[in-house]
Amino acid sequence: MTMDDKLSDEQAIELVLEGDSNLYAQIVERYEPKLMRYAQFILKDYDTASDAVQESFIKAFINLRNFDTKRKFSSWVYRILHNESMNIIKRNKKTISLDDEGSGGGIPFEDFWHDVKIDQQLLNSKVRHCLDKLDIKYREVLILNYFENLKYEDISDILHIPTSTVGVRIKRGKEALKKICLSEEVKYD
Repeated sequence: MTMDDKLSDEQAIELVLEGDSNLYAQIVERYEPKLMRYAQFILKDYDTASDAVQESFIKAFINLRNFDTKRKFSSWVYRILHNESMNIIKRNKKTISLDDEGSGGGIPFEDFWHDVKIDQQLLNSKVRHCLDKLDIKYREVLILNYFENLKYEDISDILHIPTSTVGVRIKRGKEALKKICLSEEVKYD
């Protein structure tokens, strides 16, 4: 059975739980580019991000019966990836530097943008460089909000923080990002 574009994630999950496991592969196709972007921004390495995304899809499938179909699947799967990414960072603190200037892994970010219209200014390397220097708690809310176009409520679900905290982190993150970019601009002049 082919998943109808009008079929919601939650409806598709219900069908998967009823025995149509082929639909899960189509859900993976629907979310893999988005999750890959998020993971690569957080982990800053294509191979590590790819492993995290695959592990997240496996964990989601194994725990699919625990998913509440009254909630959003997207928030649930992003939360699984968030947890997986944070575990990788904790395990590999010495090998994955959050301030590494050589970020980006082996594949340019531009390869992942074909399915989303994003302001070109945000894609330029200087802004990404500045974003990489941002504290992770601010970087992840900015990525989820501006790059993944998620609402504050969805980000709140993913990160398990209050919606008001999401707003505060986005505001502070933008201010910190502006300061970092301005100080970097001085270095380039």
